[in-house]
Amino acid sequence: MDFFDLDKLSELVTAYGTKVIGAVLTLIIGFWIVGRITSAMDKGMMKKGIDETIRPFLSSLVNVGLKVMLLLAAASMFGIETTSFIAIFSALAFAVGLALQGSLGHFASGVLLLTFRPYKVGDLVTIGGGETGTVKGIQIFNTVLVTLDNKHIIVPNGVVTSNVITNISGQGIIGVELTFGIGYNDSIDKAREIILAVGKECPWILDDPAQGVVVGELADSSVNLNTRPFCNSEHYWDTFFYMQEHVKKGFDAGGVSIPFPQMDVHMDK
Repeated sequence: MDFFDLDKLSELVTAYGTKVIGAVLTLIIGFWIVGRITSAMDKGMMKKGIDETIRPFLSSLVNVGLKVMLLLAAASMFGIETTSFIAIFSALAFAVGLALQGSLGHFASGVLLLTFRPYKVGDLVTIGGGETGTVKGIQIFNTVLVTLDNKHIIVPNGVVTSNVITNISGQGIIGVELTFGIGYNDSIDKAREIILAVGKECPWILDDPAQGVVVGELADSSVNLNTRPFCNSEHYWDTFFYMQEHVKKGFDAGGVSIPFPQMDVHMDK
């Protein structure tokens, strides 16, 4: 008795060989077409001026949806009933959904972020319970931040929406909160004059709103002067560091002291 029936094997090859080749070609060509469609869609949205915050999200959804349809089409070429396959796929998706409730929550939060737009790509924000950086992208499950020292921080969208969101640069112009402490024996008026003079020399500080200097606190060892110069959002850190350095230099040149914690130690003989 032959273990292999060549006639039956030939019939199987004839019956399914064409389908297998067709399905493989369908997948290869289909994935190529899906890639082209996704790329063309992204370029079209770019030309129409659609916000770069939304473009990657929509492109990824369309890409995944088309690939699922392509797999269903390839399955139907083998004679698989797509209705049964969709039912099985739906049941599997439901089971996976129960196991990944947290991820689905992050997805829902991502949709909310794209709908209500509390921030967009390029904004300087504080989110996720205290993470500060420039928004590089809003993905399906996460928001990606880039810090000043070029670190990438990935914050789950669910964490973002469950915490306070501070959009530092979203209004176009921003006030830079600064505090400078001087000694109790130093002149407040002289220190104010130095701070305002440095502000006028700073190339990024705007004339309107005008910068002011007020006494914010009579602290234990210093008189704290508060100032809030305004600048364009993209120059926030430039202004911050410029003021810190040049006010210190101005105080040194003008004889204004900056107190620091001190301790007197008494030795018993």
